[in-house]
Parts: sequence; structure tokens; C-alpha cells
Amino acid sequence: MTMEEIRIKKNVNASWFNKYNSKLISADDAVKVIKSGDKVIIQPGCAAPLELIRAMVDRKDELEDVILYHILVVGDLPYTKPGMEKHFKHKAFFMGGNTRKAINEGRAEFIPIFLSEVTMLFKKGIIVPDIALINVSPPDEHGFCSYGIDVGNIKTPAEKAKIVIAQINDKMPRGLGNSFIHVNKIDFIVEHSQDLMELPQVDPNTSPEVLKVYDKIGQYIAEMIEDGSTLQMGIGAIPDSVMKYLGNKKDLGIHTEMFSDGIVELVEEGIINGEQKTLHHGKIVAGFCLGTKKSYNFIDNNPIIEFHPQEYVNDPFVIAKNNKMVAINAAIEVDLTGQVCSDSIGTRFYSGIGGQVDFIRGASRSEGGKPIIALPSATKDEKISRIVPILKPGAGVVTSRGDVHYVVTEYGVANLYGKTIQERAKALISIAHPNFRDELTKFAKETYFI
Repeated sequence: MTMEEIRIKKNVNASWFNKYNSKLISADDAVKVIKSGDKVIIQPGCAAPLELIRAMVDRKDELEDVILYHILVVGDLPYTKPGMEKHFKHKAFFMGGNTRKAINEGRAEFIPIFLSEVTMLFKKGIIVPDIALINVSPPDEHGFCSYGIDVGNIKTPAEKAKIVIAQINDKMPRGLGNSFIHVNKIDFIVEHSQDLMELPQVDPNTSPEVLKVYDKIGQYIAEMIEDGSTLQMGIGAIPDSVMKYLGNKKDLGIHTEMFSDGIVELVEEGIINGEQKTLHHGKIVAGFCLGTKKSYNFIDNNPIIEFHPQEYVNDPFVIAKNNKMVAINAAIEVDLTGQVCSDSIGTRFYSGIGGQVDFIRGASRSEGGKPIIALPSATKDEKISRIVPILKPGAGVVTSRGDVHYVVTEYGVANLYGKTIQERAKALISIAHPNFRDELTKFAKETYFI
């Protein structure tokens, strides 16, 4: 519903609509409530309220030490640029290419935390935000706005914020589920139409050779997925490759922290229908979406989708209630004992913990579940193995060797669950790139007595 449609709709409740009008303000005026030293939570992902961010950054000379919290935001982030650190300090729960440099140069900071616990920091009052900047759909006839394509990472923090500034955006889809905020709960309303940021499933610059590697990994994983499985599917070349090989599967379900374009086609083909889901039967459950207009159009007012806060979606005990739960997560490197580094390259932070451990543990407790770590066997130039004797000095162990079950590369599947160190080393060497198997074997013989 557009704002004009709301204005002419005859059955609009006058009480909330009058309040709506009284809260209307420009972005530049709304952000004047932000003071030096304030803690600000920003709706992340492709849903970021860009007009509110723009207005806030324009006030930089009036502000010092404003702390900005969010996970990955897609697009340009002016407050992470050199020279901004006096005015804004970004504290990231997960980082992307637009924040990585600032964090590794000390102009921003990284909070390592499971995605299931990010919103719990706000729920428990460990972080109390002064301001929430959100980007929501226009209200329905009852006065409820939808958080749209990112509910999981913002609904709980916004509910705990002292002041909520909402960008009412007619381009925001009306996502369903536990995904709404009423006009009465918003302090300042800024009407601003904004195209949502888009993130394609696969980087268009990926070389054909690398795509072949991902394709082979996708085939191996697809073979592991049984009819009636519930999937955690993220964004990127590996999930995209998996979905290409699910055409002969039946009655798949989705319970995932995030989803993107690849799911849409499988739903339209009837392959994903949730008919065998043991939790939220028939529903796609997610926290947020990183995708393109294909996904956003699919989400809008679609009853098959339920968005929920991340403390629910990523709770391992909730995840485990889905029988045949298949969790697919990526890694930077895996050592011969099964330790998984996913958030750093040595001491240099690269991304974050995210939901990997949440879903690996949830899938491992699921009846018939399969926790999977997937990665190419080597770097793109094939000069460095990603199955390694030991992790790089300073590398973070995101998933411990005790949590790992399946590791998949383009050379096959290694099942490490219940295996000794010697058995693990042999299995991982068998799926390593051939160029490095002799080197890995030599290390394993000298160190682990294989």
C-alpha cells in the first residue's frame, strides 16, 4: 500500500493515522535527536535506511563518538571512511568489504559473536541503543509497518531503543511473520522512497574455472540432500550451485538465517514446499534476505514466508526441531584435525562468526540432520591449499573440531564425525587439492603418526 492509497482509504483508523501525520518530519530534522556519544542501531543488509544514514553523516561536524551498531550493510558506508573516526565509531557484528579495511586499520571495531546472540545483547540490556534507524514499509490499514526484508537483526534492538526513527519506504516489501512495528511505536517518521540495495547470488566477475569448482561442490552436496530435508541456504556461489542440482528432489523446506534469489525458482517449481517440515509446517522461515528485486517481489505479502528475530531463527534448539536439517556453511581454511576458520585470514579479520555454529550445532542435533562445511580445495590461483596442516597464526576457530561432521570440496566429501585425528587427517587429505596432498601427508605422518 502506498502512502497515497493510505490517505484515501476510507477505513483507516483515524487515531493512528493522526499520530502518523503528527510524526512526519524531514530526515535532516529527524536525525537532530542524535547526540554525541549516543549508541545507534541501524537496520542492516540490503534494507539499510540510506536517507537516514545520509542525513546523520551530514551532521558529522556536530557529532563526536557516536557508536553505530549493525551486522553487514550492503553498499557504501561513509561513516567508515578515513577521517570519520572522530565522529563515528562502527562496531560490527559481521563485516563485509565496505567495513573490513576500517576494522583492520583500527577505525572501526569487530564484536565476535554468534548470530543467535547478537539480538540477545539488546534483549538482555547489555547494549541499550539510544536511537534506532529503520527502513520499513508503509503502514497497513491497522497502522502496522513491516520491517520488510530484514527483520531478524533489527526488530528486537529497535524495540529496546529509546527513540525510533523510521524511513517509510514504499519500495520496501511487506514481509510477513513476526515482522511488524506499529506507528504508535515510532517517534519520528520520514517518508522517503528508496530502491533497496541488491546483492546478486554470484559475483559476475567470477571466472569460469572457479565456477566449475563451485559447481562440483554443489553436486556433491546436492547428492547428500534427501527428499523432505529442511535447508539452510545462504548467498554465494556454493549455495547457488547446490540449488542447480535439486531439480529431482521433493518436499524440501527452508529454515535459514537468510535467503536469496535461488530459493524463489525452487518454490515456483514446487520443489520447496515445506510439506514435510516438522517445525512451521509449509513455511519458509528466515531472518533476512540478501538478494535482488526477484526476491523482494517474491517476499511482498507472501504467506509462505515467515520472518522472525534472529534469536529465534538461529537458536540451535529451534533449528534442531527441523528433522533432516541440512546446514551448509563456508570456510576460509580447515586444518587436518577439522578445525574451521571462517572469520579471519591469520590475524586479519575478514567477516565474522555469523550463524555458522548456530546451524552446525542445530543440524547435528536434528533427527537425520547433516551439518556441512564447504570450501574449494585451494585458492583461485591454486597456489595455496585451503586444507592446511595447521591454521594460520592468529586465525580464529569458528567451528571447533568437535562440531564438524562433513567437509566438502570439489574432490569429495570427508565425514569426520566420530573419527580419530589420524582418520580425520586421511579423510581431509583425500579431498585436498592434488598439488598439496604429498605435503599434507608428510606433515600428518610426522605429527599425527598416520
